[in-house]
Amino acid sequence: MKGRPGLVTSYRADAAVFRSTTQRVSFAVAVAAALIGVAWLPKHWIILLGTAFFAAIAAIGLNLLTGYAGQVSLAHAFFLGVGAYTGAALAGEKGKEVFGLGLDLVLALPAAGLVAAAVGALVSPLAVRLRGLYLAFVTLGLVFVGEHVFRNWDQLSGGAGVGRRTALLSLFGFRFDQDGAVLGVDFTKQQKIYLLGLFLLIGMALLAKNLVRSKWGRAFAAVRDRDLAAEVMGIDLAATKALAFSFSAFYAGVAGALLYAMSGVLEPSGFNLLLSVSYIAMILIGGAGSIAGSIVGAFFITTLPELIELAVRHLPLLERFVTTASAGGFLTASQLERILFGLLIIGFLILEPLGLMGIWLRVRNYFKAWPFSY
Repeated sequence: MKGRPGLVTSYRADAAVFRSTTQRVSFAVAVAAALIGVAWLPKHWIILLGTAFFAAIAAIGLNLLTGYAGQVSLAHAFFLGVGAYTGAALAGEKGKEVFGLGLDLVLALPAAGLVAAAVGALVSPLAVRLRGLYLAFVTLGLVFVGEHVFRNWDQLSGGAGVGRRTALLSLFGFRFDQDGAVLGVDFTKQQKIYLLGLFLLIGMALLAKNLVRSKWGRAFAAVRDRDLAAEVMGIDLAATKALAFSFSAFYAGVAGALLYAMSGVLEPSGFNLLLSVSYIAMILIGGAGSIAGSIVGAFFITTLPELIELAVRHLPLLERFVTTASAGGFLTASQLERILFGLLIIGFLILEPLGLMGIWLRVRNYFKAWPFSY
């Protein structure tokens, strides 16, 4: 078995969370690097990576629905909004103009996920009757419905152009949005949020990993590959698709409550189609049907603006095309980001449907087989 981690001889080995020593070591190294990074990373990178942790939770949720269960959805922005506003209503400060209960995050966070999951379960019957492009258009309609509701429900959202304060990042009375000491060690609020995102991402990723290797995860894959054949084999399509929508919406709800708590302000216009497309891009670029791919894609898309700025700053050739403080080009950094965003989606769909994880698998398999070509 040495040197052949892909070869499994039992169901237990096939269903393991980490199927090889390499995977276990890689996971440990990644977590250790993330923990070490909080001490020396610049503040803006800590904020950026903290945002990526929360975005990765939402991306995992969409991948459970689209990558594993094969249900195309453009409604992820809507479920993010449901979670964000539920969290704000339950954990937000009490006010005269907007609703808020001031509950602890330990209650508000699961509630945000469960409310979003309940809405996802209500949407799921549509997936039994529709598939592919038709399902995508129906879920797209939810984004516009959500925008309308959020914009006009003033007591919940504060109204268009005004917004409201988000959920307070308080867990058992411990404030993540304030500087302070933890076990005698001083942390900034950015570092606290970073660590909160890291540990929540680990927990939610392991939960998703266990789900996809369970009987329900195998039912997701069967429905994705051929739903009629899955039904003939005894899989309940309605229950399986409802579970997929519910889990996806739960992850989006939790991530929505956390993501917007970082910014401090909720604005109804933020939950739009572009946000849904961003999460579609995360799983396409990272790798559909892969928990690790969801995380990689979320990190890539979240850090893309900063990577573009670094490239413009250190590559003089780009200064001819991109407008900076010292030079005037015919593109702004934001415009270049959108162009790259579109090109990456098209490129990965055509050249590498398995995303960055597919590239990693090709590289890994090449070196495992070297010097042979097969």
